[in-house]
Amino acid sequence: MALANVRRGFVGALLATVALAPGQLYAQQVAAADTSTKVTAANADAAEIIVLGTRRTDRTLTNSASPVDVISAAELQTQPSSNLLDVLKNTVPSFFVGQNTISDASSFVRAPSLRGLPADEVLVMLDGKRFNRSALVQVYSGGDTGLSYGSQGSDLSAIPALAIKSLQILREGATAQYGSDAIAGVLNYGLRDNKTGFEAVARYGQYYDHGDGQSKQLSANLGLALGDRGFVNLTGEYDDDKGTSRGATRPIALIFAAQNPALASQLPNYPGPVQIWGSSPSHGYKAVVNSAYEVTDSSKLYFFGLNARSKANQSFNYRSPIAATAVDVGGVTRNLGANGALSRVFYLTPCPAGNGTCPAGGFVSNGSTFSLKSVYPAGFTPRFIGTTEELTGTVGYKGKTEGGFSYDLSATTSRNSLDLSMTNSASPSFGPASQTSFYFGKLIQKETDANLDLSQPVDVGFASPLTISVGAEYRHESYTATAGDLQSYGAGPFAASQNLFFNNGGGIYTPAGASGGSSPAASGYGGTDPANAGTHSQNSYGFYGDLETDIVEALSVGIAGRYENYNTFGGAFVYKANAIYKFSDAFSIRGTAGSGFHAPSPGQSYTQILTTNFNGGNQVQTGTFPTNSPIAIAFGAKPLTPEKSYNYGVGFIAKPFRAFTLTVDAYSIKVKNRIFITQNFNVTAANLAAQPALAAVGIGGAVNYFTNGLDTVTKGIDLVATYRTALIEPSDLNLTLAYNYNTSRVTRAAPNVLDDRQILDVAHLAPNHRATFSGVWTHGRLAVTARE
Repeated sequence: MALANVRRGFVGALLATVALAPGQLYAQQVAAADTSTKVTAANADAAEIIVLGTRRTDRTLTNSASPVDVISAAELQTQPSSNLLDVLKNTVPSFFVGQNTISDASSFVRAPSLRGLPADEVLVMLDGKRFNRSALVQVYSGGDTGLSYGSQGSDLSAIPALAIKSLQILREGATAQYGSDAIAGVLNYGLRDNKTGFEAVARYGQYYDHGDGQSKQLSANLGLALGDRGFVNLTGEYDDDKGTSRGATRPIALIFAAQNPALASQLPNYPGPVQIWGSSPSHGYKAVVNSAYEVTDSSKLYFFGLNARSKANQSFNYRSPIAATAVDVGGVTRNLGANGALSRVFYLTPCPAGNGTCPAGGFVSNGSTFSLKSVYPAGFTPRFIGTTEELTGTVGYKGKTEGGFSYDLSATTSRNSLDLSMTNSASPSFGPASQTSFYFGKLIQKETDANLDLSQPVDVGFASPLTISVGAEYRHESYTATAGDLQSYGAGPFAASQNLFFNNGGGIYTPAGASGGSSPAASGYGGTDPANAGTHSQNSYGFYGDLETDIVEALSVGIAGRYENYNTFGGAFVYKANAIYKFSDAFSIRGTAGSGFHAPSPGQSYTQILTTNFNGGNQVQTGTFPTNSPIAIAFGAKPLTPEKSYNYGVGFIAKPFRAFTLTVDAYSIKVKNRIFITQNFNVTAANLAAQPALAAVGIGGAVNYFTNGLDTVTKGIDLVATYRTALIEPSDLNLTLAYNYNTSRVTRAAPNVLDDRQILDVAHLAPNHRATFSGVWTHGRLAVTARE
C-alpha cells in the first residue's frame, strides 16, 4: 500500500516573518537578508552566479559549461514540507527519495537517489565543504530503499531549510574537481550570512482526508553584526511529526478477535490496525551557526557548524499467536501462520542428574512449561526506536590578493550517530527470561577533512585570463559499532531444540520427541555482538589541478585532474573536461566528459547487522556480514574495491528572448564494480557443520555481504524551462518547468551472487519520467507559490 507523497488539499500554515534591526522595523522578503534570492526579469542572469562545476567567479547559469540548478531560499521556504529531502524531491525531477515504511533502520535515515544512482554516489557539501556520511549503511532491501541498497550517504534531513541561502545542484560527475563520491553530481548548501534581521516561521499541517499526519515546526533565523567587520548568523528549528497510518487491520488479527473476544482489547494498537503502515512519528531539533570576521580588507576567518538530533519510532510487522486460513479478494485461500516465538512451548524441567533414561541436556515433558503467549496473549508488534544525531564544524581562513591570487585553508570535523533500541518484542531463545525491551547499540561515523585550495588567474593572451587552480586534501574517517544487550544479539539456552522425555515413574523415562529451536536475537532486529563491535578507519590524501579559460570570446573550456590515495585500496587518477560554445546571445552548446570513483567506506567493509525477515511465511534471521568475516567468506566474499565511473554529457542553452531560458542536457553514466549487497544465501545444516560461526544466523536463516557485483549504464535527459516577467511593478512572476527522463540497465552481474529481483530493482525502481511545474508570484512582502 503506497503512502501519499504530499499532503493533499490545504495544509494549514502560519508563516511569520519579522525582520529586526537596531532601532527600526523594516519589510523583508521570504529569504530575509539574501537579496540575491529576489530574482526579477531584469536581473535574472546577474543574480544567479554559480560556484559549482567551476572555480571562476564570473559564471552564471546561462554561460556555465556544466548543468547547474539553483534553488533560492524563497523556493525552499515556500514548500509544504520543511524536510530538505522532500523539498528536493518536489523541485528537482532527477532527485528521488521514498518514505521507507517498516524498513528497519532505513526509516530513520532515508537514502535519496540522484539520476537513479545511490546516495553515496552524490557528493554533499555544506557551504563548499564536504558534508559527512550518516552512520547508517543501507542494508534494508525493500521498498524505495532499493535504489540505495548498500550505500552510505549523507543524512540531508539534518539540515534546516531556514539556514540555507541557496542550494546549487551540479548535475554531472565531478570527482576530478571535488573528490570521491561525486559520480552522479554534487549538492552544495550555501549558508545564510545576513548580519542583521530576525525571521521566524511557524508551520502546522495534517492530512485532511485521514485526519492524521499532524506536523508542527518552529524555526527562526537571527543575524548579528560583529562590529563592522564580521557577523554571526544563527538558525534554530524544532519539529514534531505525529506520523501517519495507511494500513488496515490484518486478517489474522480480525480472526483472532472473533475467536477470542475477551482478548481483543489486548491486540497491539487496539482498536486501530495491529501494525502501522505509514510515516514514523518523530521529533527533534536542528541548529546552525555561520560566522566570519575580516582580518584584513581582503581576508577573513570563518566558522560554521551544525547540530541536529531526531528521535523516531516505527511499527514492525504483527506477530500472531494463532494460525488460520482466509480467502483473499481473488478467491484464493491463504494460510496465515502463527509466529514461531509464540507457538513454541518451553519445557522447564531438566532431566534428573545421573539418570540413564533421561540423559543430560534433555527435558521432562510435563506441566512445567512456559509460553510467550503469557506475555503477549494477543500477539505483539515491535516498535523500533532510532535516535540520530549530527554534529559538524568547519573553521578556515580565506582571502584574495590584489593580483587575483585566492587561497582557502580549512578543516572540518564531523560526527554522526544512530542509537537503536526496541520495545514490545521478545528474544525467543531466552524463553521465560526474555526481555521485552532491547538496546541494540550505537553506530557512529566520524570524519576529519583538511583542505587547501589555491587559485590564480594568468593572462596568456586568450579572451579571458587562464584560471589556474590547485589544491590538496587529507581525509580520515572511522566507523564504530558499539555492543548491544546480550539478548538483542545472543542465542539463549532455548536456541536449540529440546529433547523431551516422559516420566513413567520409578525413575524410568521414555523419549517424547523434540521441540523446535528458537531464533537467536530479538524478534525484529539484531543487536551488535561485542565480538563484532569496534572501530574501523581509513585515511586518504589527494591533489588536484584545474585550468579554465575563454580561448576566444565564444568558447570556454576547462580541464581538471585529481589523484587520491587510500591506505586501504591504493590510488586512483580521474579527469574531467568540459566546454561551452556560444553561437550568439540566444544559443549555446556545451559538453563534458570525465571519469570518477567511489571508494568503499569503512561502514560498507565492516558493517554487521542481523535482522528478522519472513521466508514463505516463516520468521528467519538474515545477517549482513563483513567481507573479511568467516561467515561471509564461507559464501564467497572478497575484499571490496573502489567503483569506477565514466561520465559523458551534451546539451544546449537557448534564450530566444530575455525573459525565457531553456536548457536541455543529455547524459550517460557508466559505473563499473558497483558496490552492492549479495542475494541471501540460505544456511543449511551442512553449512553450519562446516562453519560453526553460522550458529549466529541459524539453520533456515540467511547470509549476505557487500560485493563489487554490478556494472551499470544510466542514461537520461534533463530539461529546464524558465519564464520570468514583471507583471505590475514591483511584482514578479517566475514560471519553471523541469523534466527528467532517466533509465538504467545492468551490463554485468556477478553470477550466483545477485538474484534477478536485485537486478530488476537497479533497472526499474527509479522513475523513468518525472516533471515539476512551479509558479511564484511576488509583490513586495507577499509571495504566492503554486506547484504541480
